[in-house]
Amino acid sequence: MSEATARRIEPQPAALRAPELTVVIPTLNERENVAPLLERLDLALAGTRWEVIFVDDDSTDGTPDLVRAIGRTDPRVRCLHRIGRRGLSTACIEGVLASASPFVAVMDADLQHDEALLPGMLNTLRHEPCDIVVGSRYVDGGGIGDWDKTRAGMSGLATRLSRLICKTEIADPMSGFFMLRRDVFESTVRDLSGQGFKILLDLLASLPAPPRLKELPYQFRARRYGESKLDTMVAWEFGMLLADKLVGHIVPVRFALFALIGVIGVAVDLVVLWAALAAGAGFVAAQAVATVVAMTSNFFLNNVFTYRDQRLTGWRLWRGLFSFYVICSLGAVANVGFAAFVFGGDAHWLGGLAGIPWLASLAGVVVGSVWNYAVSSVFTWKRK
Repeated sequence: MSEATARRIEPQPAALRAPELTVVIPTLNERENVAPLLERLDLALAGTRWEVIFVDDDSTDGTPDLVRAIGRTDPRVRCLHRIGRRGLSTACIEGVLASASPFVAVMDADLQHDEALLPGMLNTLRHEPCDIVVGSRYVDGGGIGDWDKTRAGMSGLATRLSRLICKTEIADPMSGFFMLRRDVFESTVRDLSGQGFKILLDLLASLPAPPRLKELPYQFRARRYGESKLDTMVAWEFGMLLADKLVGHIVPVRFALFALIGVIGVAVDLVVLWAALAAGAGFVAAQAVATVVAMTSNFFLNNVFTYRDQRLTGWRLWRGLFSFYVICSLGAVANVGFAAFVFGGDAHWLGGLAGIPWLASLAGVVVGSVWNYAVSSVFTWKRK
């Protein structure tokens, strides 16, 4: 055996050995919580080789700067800084992929999850035939803290709906606090949708076979610093995840949403067309105005909903709008031209239907929007 090989396999001091556990923590403006959370992890995981990866979605409060500053003196602390991408589920996926530990935990940065449960989770995975251990609020001994009736009711409804796509029995499929074996994650990572904010539910719905799962109770705590990220879009993202797992194998959920917004655009087109005709405009001019207004509304709706995880802001928003106009320009020309063709009565195959403005407008919309989704996905909302 060569001296170089001997050095490579020589047992390393505990401080230099690879971590057994990686804790992945997605962050967005959580600077005030970073230091207290690290103190709690240090106490809870004493005697364990661990590391923590903060996956930050370009916080504006200096969260990534603080994590990097701590990491310069504590090699267990790492920062994965994402720019131009957002989403709790995708942050967790990238954090796990950036690690090499055989066990991985996911928890929030807001101090609401009980870090004292981590050693019990790890021991369960070490010594029991178990794939995933979930910190559960809905088993004996668990609780939801001081939630009001509205939030508790919403959580209960989401839990019931989530069972539509779960492949195993679980009391708290909406938990954001869990630990799993790395090989379990790798067996399904390519099937994860990355939609929404509940990566555990995504995992449970994507695994090829029901996992061996155990739930450990914990009391959900109140947030100490910062503001909750829960807003009306959380419900939307949850619905997107359910839709992806229920029908995503038939049609991509993003395309389905793009098409739905296209239907809304049709309604906008018709309303503007009616208003323009009522104001005395000629049909071609009225249809041109209706097309531009509908195209603009489609862009902003898609930016907020369809491409929420890639949404454009600041100057990129206006550049994106311009590119959307350019991309759709040929479709718009086809829209107006074909609508005028139908309305003018030259389409003899339509018989008595020619000359009807609503039919002509609908025909133009269909022709003009056939290819918008694919092209805008590549050029307007392209991933970095």
